[in-house]
Amino acid sequence: MTRVLHILDHSLPMHSGYTFRTRAILSAQAAMGLDVRGITGLRHSAPGPDCEQADGLTFHRTRGGGGGGGPPGLREWLEVNRLADAIVDLAADWRPDLLHAHSPALCGKAALIAGRRLGLPVVYEIRAFWEDAAVANGTGREGNLKYRLTRALENHVVRGADQVITICRGLKDDLVRRGVPASKIAISPNGVDLDLFGTAARPEPELARQLGLGPAPVIGFIGSFYDYEGLDDLIAAMPIVQAREPGAQLLLVGSGPMESALRRQAAASQAHSAIHFAGRVAHREVDRYYALIDVLAFPRKRSRLTELVTPLKPLEAMAQGRLVVASDVGGHRELILDGQTGALFPADDPAACAAALAELLADRGNWKNRRAAAQDHIRSQHDWAVNIVRYQDVYQAALTRSGCHRNPEAT
Repeated sequence: MTRVLHILDHSLPMHSGYTFRTRAILSAQAAMGLDVRGITGLRHSAPGPDCEQADGLTFHRTRGGGGGGGPPGLREWLEVNRLADAIVDLAADWRPDLLHAHSPALCGKAALIAGRRLGLPVVYEIRAFWEDAAVANGTGREGNLKYRLTRALENHVVRGADQVITICRGLKDDLVRRGVPASKIAISPNGVDLDLFGTAARPEPELARQLGLGPAPVIGFIGSFYDYEGLDDLIAAMPIVQAREPGAQLLLVGSGPMESALRRQAAASQAHSAIHFAGRVAHREVDRYYALIDVLAFPRKRSRLTELVTPLKPLEAMAQGRLVVASDVGGHRELILDGQTGALFPADDPAACAAALAELLADRGNWKNRRAAAQDHIRSQHDWAVNIVRYQDVYQAALTRSGCHRNPEAT
């Protein structure tokens, strides 16, 4: 049985889009017969034992304190080497056949160091360019020293890895423009575990009452309240939507850095009585909130991050049988077929957002067909049970390139 060690920034039992994708990958690979484990770096902040079971998966922890000590640069270097040492120590007992590192590049660099010491091939998977994510989250600035150093480290890891995986075409094309051979890069798109997320819950009238929702159509957003998500544009669109669909309501589920500003904007809106905040909810409860929403809105603003990276939430919404309206940034265009599996509108334009929402709310006779088309798209293109086979060719290429010729499907 081929053993694959996944090198991770953080993992379950922490909850994030990052950990949910990791869970889906490892669970699907285990179901296919691979022996998989994960090891996290110093940025996994949840308390727990050195070897931990979560959702039936095994994760090992790197110890040594929050990110190491010393000034920036030295601190990250110490962090990388501590993770590399932990990988080598684990390999002495568990003996993986291949190292599969997941962004950020600190994990990739640790895998390269450990891979050289162990004589093992390294696959590096990029879920986003973290320097662009920092800009979008307001914690970085494009083009400054930290941005350039993060990008340089990413390029170094990509060059050193035996094979590279990205989650979407936008990321792959960007790497190709940097000079990385297209043949070295595979795509494993975001997906949904339909065993966990493929059956819609029934609406709960009592939960709707608690949230202040009436019987009229509900527009919703479920996720983190970052500036790049464009929720200010969605709130600005609501008075225009209500002018065409007087009963329309908006439900915002989640929290984040923009929450206070969004609440103030909603309170000042002409549509304030129709805008409801649910707060953060546990992931195991999120299907209850999907069940209350007719149309999921994803008004992401145009930026490098949103142009290059595909989000997970629209896929979850479609899997739950919800209608989807989204801005036409590159990440959405890879996931949504305008007029078929969802509706796209020009980004950064509240009036265009309102028009798309109002048109969809008025087109109730076609809702069933749109929902069916979206769910069919998820089953054929974004079901993890199907998507996971994409890794087999990547692993075989990495093993062959490194001189190991074992078939990763062999048991």
